[in-house]
Amino acid sequence: MTQYTCLIVDDEPLARNLLTEYVKKVSFLKLVHTCSNPLEALELLRNNPVDILFLDIQMPEITGITFLKILQKKPLVILTTAYSEYALESYELDVVDYLLKPITFDRFLKAVDKAGQRLNTGTAPVAEKVVPSEPTQPFVFVKDGTKLVKINFDDILYVEGLKDYVTIHTKTQKVVSLQRLKSLELQLPADRFIRIHHSYIVALKAIDVIHKGEVQIGNAMIPISDTYRKTFKEFVDRNQMQ
Repeated sequence: MTQYTCLIVDDEPLARNLLTEYVKKVSFLKLVHTCSNPLEALELLRNNPVDILFLDIQMPEITGITFLKILQKKPLVILTTAYSEYALESYELDVVDYLLKPITFDRFLKAVDKAGQRLNTGTAPVAEKVVPSEPTQPFVFVKDGTKLVKINFDDILYVEGLKDYVTIHTKTQKVVSLQRLKSLELQLPADRFIRIHHSYIVALKAIDVIHKGEVQIGNAMIPISDTYRKTFKEFVDRNQMQ
């Protein structure tokens, strides 16, 4: 019998343990890893694609829904959550199933059986066969206080991060949002934005001058840290050749 690899992403240890036990009972499932947050899972999936992803929705850093939207290599996804209000949005994202906690083994088995059928018939977006793509929409919505602000990628000059907040500097305004810099970085097109410092992401087209240890965007001088210097140079060289 064909075995399908799977990954569990959930910030609750008890939930991870329960799903791990369930996976062990199913002969055609092979657990590759468990992750406590989406950012850890993103790094893992870049080099270790899986067939099935068990994904919680309410997690730190970014939600499971946001993670699913930005994930480039998409396996089959089974959402696991204690909240039913995300069901409609999840099905619009073509998930295999939506499991409400507490999850019984019988319900779990039905979900993985559906995933197995899709994999067997070749209708599944198997990770290895998916061509990575950039976000199709030219903008991002960020929360600013009690409102959501639409920001076009073309308008972003640079982004500054400070602990749990980011300040997005655009051509016309500054927007402060409660989220980590890494979370926003994952939503920006990788061919247009580059991180040059622990606290800064810059838009390539907005750079006026590149100095030895900093870049100039308008009147702002933004430092390039040693950690990101080599990556930034390669990024600039690569785009100059295009």
